[in-house]
Amino acid sequence: MIGGAYLIVTILLLGGLHGASGNGSELPGDSSKLSGIIIPGFACTQLRAWSILDCPYSPLDFNPLDLVWLDTTKLLSAVNCWLKCMILDPYNQTDHPECKSRPDSGLSAITELDPGYITGPLSSVWKEWIKWCIEFGIEANAIIAVPYDWRLSPSKLEERDLYFHKLKMTFETALKLRGGPSIVFAHSLGNNVFRYFLEWLKLEIAPKKYIQWLDEHIHAYFAVGSPFLGAPETIKATLSGYTFGLPVPEGTARSMFNSFGSSLWMMPFSKYCRTDNVYLKHFSGNRKSHHAYQCDEREYQTNYSGWPIHVVNVEIPSMQGNDAYPSALPVFQANMSPMECGLPTQLSFSAHEASNGSFFKAIEGYDPDSERLLHQLHKSYLDDPVLNPLEPWDRPPLKNIFCIYGIDMKTEVGYYFAPSGKPYPDNWILTDVIYEIEGSLYSRSGNLVEGNPGATSGDETVPYNSLSWCKNWLGPKVNITRAPQAEHDGSDVQVHLNVEHHHETDIVPNMTRSPRVKYITYYEDSESLPGKRTAVWELDKANHRNIVRSPVLMRELWLEIWHDIHPDAKSKFVTKAKRGPLRDEDCYWDYGKARCAWPEHCEYRYIFGDVHLGQSCRLRNSSADLLLHYV
Repeated sequence: MIGGAYLIVTILLLGGLHGASGNGSELPGDSSKLSGIIIPGFACTQLRAWSILDCPYSPLDFNPLDLVWLDTTKLLSAVNCWLKCMILDPYNQTDHPECKSRPDSGLSAITELDPGYITGPLSSVWKEWIKWCIEFGIEANAIIAVPYDWRLSPSKLEERDLYFHKLKMTFETALKLRGGPSIVFAHSLGNNVFRYFLEWLKLEIAPKKYIQWLDEHIHAYFAVGSPFLGAPETIKATLSGYTFGLPVPEGTARSMFNSFGSSLWMMPFSKYCRTDNVYLKHFSGNRKSHHAYQCDEREYQTNYSGWPIHVVNVEIPSMQGNDAYPSALPVFQANMSPMECGLPTQLSFSAHEASNGSFFKAIEGYDPDSERLLHQLHKSYLDDPVLNPLEPWDRPPLKNIFCIYGIDMKTEVGYYFAPSGKPYPDNWILTDVIYEIEGSLYSRSGNLVEGNPGATSGDETVPYNSLSWCKNWLGPKVNITRAPQAEHDGSDVQVHLNVEHHHETDIVPNMTRSPRVKYITYYEDSESLPGKRTAVWELDKANHRNIVRSPVLMRELWLEIWHDIHPDAKSKFVTKAKRGPLRDEDCYWDYGKARCAWPEHCEYRYIFGDVHLGQSCRLRNSSADLLLHYV
């Protein structure tokens, strides 16, 4: 699932630079005013028990404040008890009668999900990121975590926990505490959470104050690995389960996942269809709205709703008359000829048909979860009075937006399912998977598949067409730079200036690639709206989950933010001309030349405890001095 084991996260980060580098040297610029607010995403916050539950046949019970998500010991020894603390009622999103769980609080809730000598590193989320921030002198009160119950739909988050009210107060508290705005860093589903917050905020403050509030409280928004158009893995999880890498059967994982109101938040949807939502009441309270779901003509002229291929294909058994499958009869009639009535039939569904409920309606007669999923789809998403999240997102009215994602990874874009002959929840079997691989489509067996693949592939979880939707937020002219991800001297940097950009048309630079080098490609506004900046960064071979722990991403974020706050910055974006080491960890031993690499920046300096030559390579100068090269 998006995040899931991939741990989807939103973090408003990297604020509160203390005006000092990790080695104590002063950094120029009024960085002490910036703040960061961490908003974890799907499956990326610890959940703790808020009940007393006696587990029969197990020495381990659940007591208040015990870890539920994630405690692998209790999962293995008392799986039925653990499930009671995890599942929700699929209709009203209430807890199990015997056990309830609530999100933990503070930074510790998001650093490691299952702390321990072995399990800690395997479940690490933001631990390395926090260590990076500390090394560069970010103060403790500048990073504020705001965890939430990632099992709930967006409307239920506000109804049960007042989550978006608390988030608004957190922004306002950070502004009073630090004296400056926050920096938003959202990973995967966290972008959906942040999007909903921005729409919810429109209803909470006067319309004339909305843009002013955003300008005062948010300096920049970093969207990393965002499923802007959803991800097909959501469909796979609803039909065959997603185990998050845990030792549980897929059927059990499916039942648990489908009980969550958030399970459909990442459904793939069409880029051609939108909801006209007309509010009859603006302020908080009993909001009523009129929804008109409209698709432009391109939805009906193309087969795949702007996706590479049909996102799901289902084989339906033969029918014995109309009564065998009345709920899907209209779909059958559209897909079958009379000659086929006695044979199993394969139905194909586009992203639009998956997100508007047609897919679940078609299999309702064969799948008991479909009725529950249809209920959640309409109640929590299509009929949500604040926002229907299953429609394309226009650029939010923020001053600075950076969209960052990985590319060139083997990514699932479509599925084939058939009845397994087993009872629920194992009643479907996955018969084939369609992957996008660097601009082509292939089946699980390796056969080439026809469709509309993008210029490249996604990040192993979210397809490229969904990740790259934010390119539509760029201005009419774009500067493109391609540079190696590793430290470099600028010899392999390629630049195209003032490239024409047309809305809803992908930008594919005609630049060379060395087969052994991983690149990062920057798309940055050359022309944009006054007071607004937009940039898109594509990282070669960056995995969806691991990108948030990538030293390359951390380095680029740090340099961009440092450039923004520097009073002597002369360009809109930080220079890409070269990249040198910024920390002692970036220095290493060059065995070919028998010296530390980057001799102009690094030197050999042994300190007691070093166990190899690379550890003894350290920076010659302070980080603050090195950062001056990037003004």
